[in-house]
Amino acid sequence: MSSYTQILVEKGLVSVEDIDAAERLRDENGLRLDKALIQNGAITERAFLEVMGERLDFDVIDLPGVAIEPEAIQSLPSRFVYSNHLAPIARDNGTLKVATSDPFDLYVFDEIKLLTGLEVRPVLAPFDEVDKVIKEHYGVGGDTVEEMTGGEDLSLSGSEDDSQDLLQMAQEASVIKLVNEIILEAINERASDIHIEPYERTLSIRYRIDGVLQEAAVPPQINRFKAAIISRVKILSNMNIAERRLPQDGRIKFSVGSRQVDVRVSVIPMIFGEGVVMRILDKTTVLYSLPELGLDEKTFRQFEGLIAKPHGIFLVTGPTGSGKTTTLYAALNAIVGPEKKVITTEDPVEYNLEGVNQIPVDHKVGMSFAMGLRAILRHDPDVVMIGEIRDLETAQAATQASLTGHLVLSTLHTNDAASAATRLIDMGIEPFLVSSTLSGVMAQRLVRVICPDCKTELNPAEVKYPKTAGISKSDKMYHGRGCRQCRNSGYRGRTGLYELLMMNEELGEKIIERVASTELVRIGRANGMRLLSEDGWTKVRCGTTTPEEVMRVTAE
Repeated sequence: MSSYTQILVEKGLVSVEDIDAAERLRDENGLRLDKALIQNGAITERAFLEVMGERLDFDVIDLPGVAIEPEAIQSLPSRFVYSNHLAPIARDNGTLKVATSDPFDLYVFDEIKLLTGLEVRPVLAPFDEVDKVIKEHYGVGGDTVEEMTGGEDLSLSGSEDDSQDLLQMAQEASVIKLVNEIILEAINERASDIHIEPYERTLSIRYRIDGVLQEAAVPPQINRFKAAIISRVKILSNMNIAERRLPQDGRIKFSVGSRQVDVRVSVIPMIFGEGVVMRILDKTTVLYSLPELGLDEKTFRQFEGLIAKPHGIFLVTGPTGSGKTTTLYAALNAIVGPEKKVITTEDPVEYNLEGVNQIPVDHKVGMSFAMGLRAILRHDPDVVMIGEIRDLETAQAATQASLTGHLVLSTLHTNDAASAATRLIDMGIEPFLVSSTLSGVMAQRLVRVICPDCKTELNPAEVKYPKTAGISKSDKMYHGRGCRQCRNSGYRGRTGLYELLMMNEELGEKIIERVASTELVRIGRANGMRLLSEDGWTKVRCGTTTPEEVMRVTAE
């Protein structure tokens, strides 16, 4: 038993059995013993570092709470930082403070002294915390870019006759590694989309995180490889890299650990190259259960009642990116079972749901929502989900499906719940059919949730909010100060705002009379419907989100 493992046993942090199991893992996988102990869950990385810090007289720090000095970052080249996985964090009076997660690699500090001429003061921090600082200050794939440039000022053009050169460049290991790092970083940051936009002298890479675009930390030299990066993405998506004049669509499938991730890729020609948007479809981020959606208790009970009905049309409305599909998937997960046949028609099928028969729409061969729905009805379904009602033909097919005893779930693009009935009538559906088939409409929006790591109380007197918010002086409000965990945005994750309109006899009569949607809202509110903004202000008072978020996504 080595000296440090003996200390771990003496302190009661691990047992002899833990060490035996770690030694077996070390022998099988070639892992270092401390890494094997951490991987087996015998000890946390921070607890291990604290023991080593005590033994080596190194401080163990909370890196997310440390302000990183630009002078320190400039002291070491990115290739050295990446290859040794350490982060310079402060420089003062000839001393460089360096954070590392490896307490055994002491020779590297001599290298730093030779490289910089500075005395080195090592501190310890977990691997993930050091990794975040490196990517934030040196850029994603900084070591790969430096390796690719080799210090030379080279440039790649995207002219019409260099397809073969680009193909060769795009298949080089360094370009493959760089594109993989960009995608992996987006997944780790919980991004839903990656935007790659070429400009005359720069390449912009942005991640959409919690519905808001944020610049990705990438080294500035990356713009030299914009043509190769875009070509690599096209190769991964099975696109024609020689075609740069027409839009193209493709798909990438890969695994990240135990997770299966699909990426939908869209490429559009622009002035200075091709713009790429990659939509990341990760099952773990969308397959919610009903209680996780963020519905209040009353709305949740009404929603459960609607999807338990044997027939009728239930619509979820809202703009693109408001979580409509996620809500419908949560509903299908609650419905599916051995006694029910559930069939969907989607454009495209984003996620595979166990026990649900899913049909992809394909306009190239004439397979539309309406055609898919007509075919579905011959398969004896109990529940039908249509990705979107976007034309009269689909709306008529949905209405007929409901009238023949099926529960139909779908989405519609309207601003509020009451406008859904008006929209269907505008499409050409007879008002009496809308009245008799529509069972409920839920409008929704997504708001960002305050980051739990930097959540602080606000003084209501200092916050701007409309008089209709219903906030009293005794109510508490919160916001996020911004920290490394939330990329200094103050938010982490999203939740829904919901407005559920339950159909009744009075509303049915008004729909037949073709009254304005404002009148339907008035009746809905009289029957207990809560507006999107009202649900938002309730979530503000609960400390879930901020007034700015509610005002950003609602009409107020």
